[in-house]
Amino acid sequence: MIRIAEIFHSVQGEGQLTGVPSVFIRTSGCNLRCWFCDTPYASWNPEGEQWTVDRILNELLRFDCKHLVITGGEPMIANELPELVRCCTRAGYHVTIETAGTVMHDPPIHCDLMSISPKLSNSTPDDTTAESWAAKHQSTRHRPDIVKSLMNCGKNYQLKFVVGSILDAEEVLEYLRELKEYDHDRVMLMPRGVTSQELRMQSNWLVPWCIQRKIRYCDRAHIHWFGNRRGT
Repeated sequence: MIRIAEIFHSVQGEGQLTGVPSVFIRTSGCNLRCWFCDTPYASWNPEGEQWTVDRILNELLRFDCKHLVITGGEPMIANELPELVRCCTRAGYHVTIETAGTVMHDPPIHCDLMSISPKLSNSTPDDTTAESWAAKHQSTRHRPDIVKSLMNCGKNYQLKFVVGSILDAEEVLEYLRELKEYDHDRVMLMPRGVTSQELRMQSNWLVPWCIQRKIRYCDRAHIHWFGNRRGT
């Protein structure tokens, strides 16, 4: 069984497949607690029912779409995720898995696009508001060893970093130096924000920063298209 927050048909707003009509499976539950999480109903306050893999597959038949994005929360914590991915692949879906890169299955899960969003120190919640979650998040979020393994689990991969300041962006460079081996063209920096205004303000400094360092800038297009709301 996999706890599901929502399943919906929309358009991918981030990464290599921006603009591609896709079906999204949002699992509920996460092993991290980013303070800026824009899907608290799948992390801080997880919602949803337990679904069987068969029920999920039947729900996907409602949509005439073969691009599938499995996101969260953190989908990698679901024990039945490998079976779901295998079934979807056999059914002809192009499968993207969105993960923070802190959990690895054995044997590894193979998909079409492993979309990894490592969490920087800027993601850790204030310990006065999150109590024990601050320490747990900080001790769990940084797993470049798992990220390296996940990069080999897909036919393709992308590394997406959420940044809200120049210090965050410089931390990405430190992370990449620690990672050592990666495809520079698959690294993307995304502005932190949940409104078009916030994203535009961040882009004022982030776009020139990315240009100077020859790193891809990745907008959060779905925020501009739909706003920060569920089902998009």
